[in-house]
Amino acid sequence: MRQPSVISRRAAAAAAVLAVVAGAAACGPEDSKADGSGSGAPGKPQKGSTLTVLNSRPQSDFDPARLYTSGGGNVPSLVFRTLTTRNREDGAAGAKVVPDLATDLGTPSKNATVWTYTLKDGLKFEDGTPITSADIKYGIERSFAAELSGGAPYLRDWLIGGADYQGPYKDKKGLDSIETPDAKTIVFHLNKPEGEFPFLATQTQTTPVPKAADTGTKYEEHPISSGPYKVVKNEGDGERLVLERNPHWSADTDEERKAYPDRIDVRSGLDSAVINQRLSASRGADAAAVTTDTNLGPAELAKVTGDKKLADRVGTGHFGYTNYIAFNPKVKPFDNPKVRQAIAYAVDRSSVVNAAGGSSLAEPATTFLPEQAAFGHTPYDHFPAGKSGDPAKARELLKEAGHPRGLTVTLTHSNDKDFATSPEIATAIQEALKKAGITVRLQGLEDNAYSDTIHDVKSEPGFFLAGWGADWPSGGPFFAPIFDGRQIVEDGYNFNSGLLDDPAVNREIDEINKLTDLEAAAKRWGALDRKVGEQALTVPLFHPVYKRLYGEAVKNVVISDWTGVLDVSQVAVK
Repeated sequence: MRQPSVISRRAAAAAAVLAVVAGAAACGPEDSKADGSGSGAPGKPQKGSTLTVLNSRPQSDFDPARLYTSGGGNVPSLVFRTLTTRNREDGAAGAKVVPDLATDLGTPSKNATVWTYTLKDGLKFEDGTPITSADIKYGIERSFAAELSGGAPYLRDWLIGGADYQGPYKDKKGLDSIETPDAKTIVFHLNKPEGEFPFLATQTQTTPVPKAADTGTKYEEHPISSGPYKVVKNEGDGERLVLERNPHWSADTDEERKAYPDRIDVRSGLDSAVINQRLSASRGADAAAVTTDTNLGPAELAKVTGDKKLADRVGTGHFGYTNYIAFNPKVKPFDNPKVRQAIAYAVDRSSVVNAAGGSSLAEPATTFLPEQAAFGHTPYDHFPAGKSGDPAKARELLKEAGHPRGLTVTLTHSNDKDFATSPEIATAIQEALKKAGITVRLQGLEDNAYSDTIHDVKSEPGFFLAGWGADWPSGGPFFAPIFDGRQIVEDGYNFNSGLLDDPAVNREIDEINKLTDLEAAAKRWGALDRKVGEQALTVPLFHPVYKRLYGEAVKNVVISDWTGVLDVSQVAVK
């Protein structure tokens, strides 16, 4: 992931997910499926009425090939079903992957390089025609076409021959590494072991697309639905998106989506303050409205907290994301581990949390992996400085590093007011480090320039603010892009800011990737995080918390640790 908006192909993941989706606590019962009613307005959920979605960013590129989502996405998953999907339950239970179009999570070969899936019976498109394995194969293949770029890169990276395949418009033969021996079976051949393939199978690229209905770049205007809703209107590239029931979707084949409303009306391009005002007032159609991308800011949250009725309509979520300080050890004085350690001791996490909006919107972090079991979180604090920092210990380390009188450094940050990598956070760090004898000069860059600068090996500064989020809730896509030396990109967007290329770390990443036991893999990701953390290549600062209002008529609010936000597939408004 990494930060809302397009920062990079993977940063877009975090961005996209963060933008449309968040753990300690989530809103709703422990098992929302058990009694069919999550939190929200009283009364048993019933079918009917219209759900309105008020968003700031449009649901652009509404084509399964072009979307960069996790777990099938939020609004996209109402139209696009995938081989697997996220479990639609509250909290930690929602961080699990479950079958969707497939009967199970797939059958791996002994070395996890071959994955076989069988489709459920009775699957149909919106026109009533059966969904076959060939439709899924074609849907994946078209995601390789240059004109339909934008989706997650994993299939291109993992499938044999994927790196050179140009998509079905140029290569009619298709990908040999995807086999469809019959209408209900699809087999994937990978170039290396990947135990987390069931997570990848949640991406919208595994959505079935009937070849005869493919209209290329215009497909987004009316994609053929495999989910409970079909597109009846798409205006302004997703700025206004209207969905109505797909009569050929059957709940018998879909345990995850409740599909209570008759109609979903997505209205985007709205100012965030306007969205929160409308949800707060909850008048007319806004009483049955939600948002999938607009958080409550610190000032708004303070007002809401003082009003019990409004406070009862705030969903709290946790998405796997870490905001941190990044070091480039090729740049002096950060080539000296003791300097990096000194900064780690000097950081005042209390002031950073306050700058991020307070403890309701941010939780202090000392580990790179998020504090969720799905990621393999293993508690550690290699440079314990308490809540307010330890400037004395920092000065001691600076002296050992040859800087007895302190030093002056430059901290690069974004000028975007995102309460994450922005001036507020940078200033909090500047003030804390001053107590340890470190003078921090702030270099603020506009968002695009900031992203281009910190993700280019040639221009990467020595000391900057960064953030990273999950393409899915596990250690693999969270840890490896930052610390796997083989993922250092010399010409293009690079995320391994510490330029770590440790053969032992690389080998352990490969060994974990072979595991199909995801719980066992999670424990090893946590252990590896703890080991790499000793090098102080990053200083974890905080994990964001998402607070979002919903209308007073909204029922069955379910917020999982996979997305961190209200799941529109579960909502009822009648």
